[in-house]
Order: sequence, then structure tokens, then C-alpha cells
Amino acid sequence: MKKLKCCIIDDEPLAQELIKGYVEQTPFLEFVASFSSASMAIKTIIETEIDLVFLDIQMSELNGIEFARVIPNRCKIIFITAYSKYAVDAFRANAVDYLLKPVNYVDFLASANKVLQLIQMERNANKEVPKEEDYIIVKSEYKLIQIAISKIIFIESVKDYVRIYLEDDTAIMSLMSIKTIEERLPKSRFLRVHRSFIVQTSKIKLIERNRIVFGKQYIPVSDTYKPAFLDYINRHSFIQIKDA
Repeated sequence: MKKLKCCIIDDEPLAQELIKGYVEQTPFLEFVASFSSASMAIKTIIETEIDLVFLDIQMSELNGIEFARVIPNRCKIIFITAYSKYAVDAFRANAVDYLLKPVNYVDFLASANKVLQLIQMERNANKEVPKEEDYIIVKSEYKLIQIAISKIIFIESVKDYVRIYLEDDTAIMSLMSIKTIEERLPKSRFLRVHRSFIVQTSKIKLIERNRIVFGKQYIPVSDTYKPAFLDYINRHSFIQIKDA
């Protein structure tokens, strides 16, 4: 596997040099550039197809959290900061890891390895998975879990998390919004039926009083999403249904 292209964004020169040294002694990383501000880095990240950014949070002009939301999703982020209070916001911005200054090489290498494993999983999935089988990779606690889309029954929003229910009676919690996962799922197979629920339509076996029944689980169909749900039913029904 080719080396991961890296850049460093930090307004502290000493912090830049420390992380640059760590990158250069890590065999699977390739140092590309350092920047003292996020706005200076955007052009390089896009044109050079940077794989990994080591990103400070407290910077002038554009802070690290804001910057993480505007760069391409393919670019992985490890936040390196002196402040622990931004950790939740950082992971909401899809950070792979969050390191506190001063960073030692052991912690740096552990975080870089997480990125390497994630990118390898994504590339292998794109290259080797048969066309009829699709996967998503989600972060649950400190693990990356690959989930076959065909095994998902429904997804529930739980505050800042989603709970993904699978055919083997397990459920996986991941820190993300239901909107984020909805955008990644194939629209031909999944349907939003409530602000808190997405269902895989092929798994629907029973509908009762505006609720989808999965065993002992009852998924409500809200008025907002009912027109799309009725359209799905009528496209697969022998009679026209006006209400579920």
C-alpha cells in the first residue's frame, strides 16, 4: 500500500516541527506540507489529495472544527490540541482521533495506525466487495466496525447517536446524526419514516396502524414522511392504499 500523504495545520511552529518529525519517522506516512492557518491549507489538501491532516483547533481566522466540516470526506483528521473540552465536537466533525499536547510518539503512532486501518478497510471494500453486497464502516466507541448493508433492519436516532439494528438481533451505537447515515445509505433500499427512524424496505413484513412491526419493535410512521411511505406501499401493492 502506498504511503498516506499528510499535512500539518498548527499556528505554533514548535508543534509543527514535532509532528513533522513524527511523520517522517513513521514508515507508512509521507509529509507533504505544514501550514500556520487552515485557510492556507485548503488548496493543497484538494489538489494534492491529502489522506490525513494533523489539525490544531484554536487558530485565528478559521478554527479546526469549522475547517474539518469543509474539507473532503476522504481526508481523515487527527486533532492535536491543548484543550480537552472540544473532544465531542471534534468527533462530531468525523475526527478519527483526538490527541492532547504535548503529544508523545507512542500516542501519535497509535492514532496514525487507526487512520491506516480505516483507509485500508475503505479501499478493500471498494475494490473487493461484490457489486451485489455493500458495506458501511462506522465508529463505535474505540472500534471501527464494517456492517453489511443487507443485514440492517432499521436505524434509530438516540440524541447525538444512531443505533443500527441488525438481523442477528444485535445493535451498534455510533456517534453521528441520523441525517449523516441517511445520506450514505442507498435511497433505493432505505426509507425515512420518522425523524428518528430509517427502515430498510425489504425487511418490512408487517404494517399495523401506521406502525412498522419488526418483532417486538414498533416503528411509527409520522405525518411528515407518510406520503413517501404510502407511495412505496402502493408501488408494491395490488390495491391502492390511502392509509397504512
